[in-house]
Amino acid sequence: MSVDFTALEKLHPCFSLGRKSNNGRIHLPVSPNCNIFCKFCSRSVNGGENRPGVTANIITPEEALGVTRRALELAPEITVVGVAGPGDALATPYAVETFRLIGAEFPRLIKCMSTNGLLLPEKIGELVQVGINALTVTVNAVSPEILSRLCSGIIYRGKKYGGEHGAKILIENQLEGIRLAAGAGVTVKVNTVLVPDINGEHIGVTAKAVKNAGAKLYNIIPLIPCHELKNFPVPTCSQIESARGAAEEHIKVFRCCQHCRADAIGVPGGEDYGERVYLSKITASNTFSHG
Repeated sequence: MSVDFTALEKLHPCFSLGRKSNNGRIHLPVSPNCNIFCKFCSRSVNGGENRPGVTANIITPEEALGVTRRALELAPEITVVGVAGPGDALATPYAVETFRLIGAEFPRLIKCMSTNGLLLPEKIGELVQVGINALTVTVNAVSPEILSRLCSGIIYRGKKYGGEHGAKILIENQLEGIRLAAGAGVTVKVNTVLVPDINGEHIGVTAKAVKNAGAKLYNIIPLIPCHELKNFPVPTCSQIESARGAAEEHIKVFRCCQHCRADAIGVPGGEDYGERVYLSKITASNTFSHG
């Protein structure tokens, strides 16, 4: 099923501009591992935190199919099935297999994936094959010096690269992956985590670069102080609006992000059906390693 940006604005709550969308989404937490080391990221298995990178369970692709069936019974307004972690969707093969299974049984659902983009150039063929309609790529800077202050390193093709070297590889792959995805007809949204003291003055440059690569929409996520950046301040409303203004000179900006968990189900901002759909909740915090 081909879905262009105009259709996504109507059907996908994370691409809708203007008034709040009444469409729902289901996030399937099938991707446990990550291949980059973001200084603000603390992935976790628990039932209490409402932020990205958190889930109550890790499930298999086969379990994800059953979860989708139950979710659609409870919330028929769901139009989007997505994989948003808790790790990177392309760091393991489970997301692609999940979309293969979902597409066979629920072809009407929009298939959406969030990724850091490190492996996007080499995986785009598989994603097109399973019918991915929308991609969200997190691009926090297009300067290796700035990005190295937000991401301490990457694991790429079996090797670990740190500092600006790792950041350069990540940026190049992100922009090339966006170009390839856009060229294949996949609609791309870019997320940027705003850390005013680090990338606050770099937002316009980043927005222009991803727009030139083919991204259609840009979303600024205010830092949730965590992990190595736990002592950094939360961006103020003024700083967020300033960053959005800088981005908006180059690309459309999404303004209704809900900081959804990796196992969210339902309409963003409305009732979350996750606890009723997933088989069990793990209440004790059990933080992932970044391996």
